[in-house]
Amino acid sequence: MADFNLTPSEPSMFILMGIPGLEAAHIWISIPFSMLYVTGLLGNVTVLFVVGKERTLHKPMYLLLCMLALTDITTSTSFMPKALFIFWFNVKGITVGGCLTQMFFLHMVSIMQSAVLVTMAFDRYVAICNPLRYATLLTNARIAKLGAVGLIRAVLLILPMPLLLSKQPLCANRIIPHTYCEHIAVVKILCGDTTVNRTYSLVIAFVVTGLDVTLVALTYILIIRAVLRISSKTTHQKALNTCTAHICVMLTSFTLFFFSALTHRFGHGIAPRFHIIMANLFFLIPPILNPFIYGVKTKELRDKVLKYTCRR
Repeated sequence: MADFNLTPSEPSMFILMGIPGLEAAHIWISIPFSMLYVTGLLGNVTVLFVVGKERTLHKPMYLLLCMLALTDITTSTSFMPKALFIFWFNVKGITVGGCLTQMFFLHMVSIMQSAVLVTMAFDRYVAICNPLRYATLLTNARIAKLGAVGLIRAVLLILPMPLLLSKQPLCANRIIPHTYCEHIAVVKILCGDTTVNRTYSLVIAFVVTGLDVTLVALTYILIIRAVLRISSKTTHQKALNTCTAHICVMLTSFTLFFFSALTHRFGHGIAPRFHIIMANLFFLIPPILNPFIYGVKTKELRDKVLKYTCRR
């Protein structure tokens, strides 16, 4: 295989090492990773196709589900093809510009996904607590505008990260022990003062995402309070069932995010290979679970998917 040692003739290149210590097993590791990636793609493309084809699904809830599917596809596709090139062909080089671009999309779409989950919680709140005004409060156009606001917020919050890094002097050692350009992994190989970079990423990771989690939690407190006031047990159960899928998706996404972020920043006693594998799974597991959870828990979507997949 090709040897990708960094030399002075390659001034604008970083080297992604994959999973250090497990180089001999890269081919075997690529098998479950590629299967997870393809499965996630198929699931989310199926959701996009079915919702796009079925006019009866052109509703705010399913528009939000499509946004979630797009974020899942974008995050996994932003890093997995390059990771597979490392595993299969030992192609480890990536330009500085390519590295910063990959970093921007990975973190930007993660923040966008967090905003989508907050909007989905608000959607369930209106559907349960104010059902008579649901159709007027949450139109498709309004959901699209909320999605645009979430995208703009994500871009404005994440854009400073690669811009700040681009101003930092590069060290002679440009080897990144990772499968993709994770922000902290890149910061560790820079020669300048990275205090601002580290502080800013920490604020984004815990303050912004923490705020989104708090908003979702408060929304569900209001939902539960409203549901407990319902006297009919049947209506009570039906109202809670409409939230089950979103709660499962939210718990999966936010739990994996905080676990990966905390172990990467504070788990100094944990083997680096564990950090890297967990960071990859953070981007690979939700794209599989999200369409599956909504497909199982949402009868209307499940019936439409079966309509296309069970055709003879």
